[in-house]
Amino acid sequence: MGKFDLYKIDLKGMKEDVQEREYLLDNQFFINIEGEDIQKGKVKVLLTITKLNRSYNFDFQLNGTVVITCDRCLDDMDFPIETTARLIVKFGKDYSEESEDIVIIPEKEGIINIAWFLYEFAVLAIPIKRVHAPGKCNKQMSSKLKKHLAQSPDDEDVFDSDNTPDGDIIVIDDDSEETIDPRWEALKEIKEIRE
Repeated sequence: MGKFDLYKIDLKGMKEDVQEREYLLDNQFFINIEGEDIQKGKVKVLLTITKLNRSYNFDFQLNGTVVITCDRCLDDMDFPIETTARLIVKFGKDYSEESEDIVIIPEKEGIINIAWFLYEFAVLAIPIKRVHAPGKCNKQMSSKLKKHLAQSPDDEDVFDSDNTPDGDIIVIDDDSEETIDPRWEALKEIKEIRE
């Protein structure tokens, strides 16, 4: 039995018009899939397959926790996943992905393997910016980052408090009062001419 045989679905052999399946994406699943974003986790998946004329709606519900790397301190952190997704599967001559949610599978085979789709749905539920909550980053790494971060003495500790709208780090250049990009300066002159 192959690593992902459990995730193969025989649509031609489907007896009922609506079918439910449950999966558990555990550490072994994430190791086997060899994706870069998630290496560990425990995510429960509820899949509802609805047969239509010549297509199938796959409705996914994913709930659980994955382990990802903090972009700031590089330590692992648990991130809760709670998301839904839909995939429309149709029969055709060859396998193809018409769009991000429509897949064509060969009618002769009538089988789809959803393992990679499950992984993608979990990854898409993770935000682009992946950082610990304020004050939760690795203290040793935070102190090294602070040492190399250019900031004024009046700034608060950006690693221990959420003092910016999205928790972004603000880098302040102490060497100049205000540096203006020359392109903006040229636009400013054009604006002044028109006024």
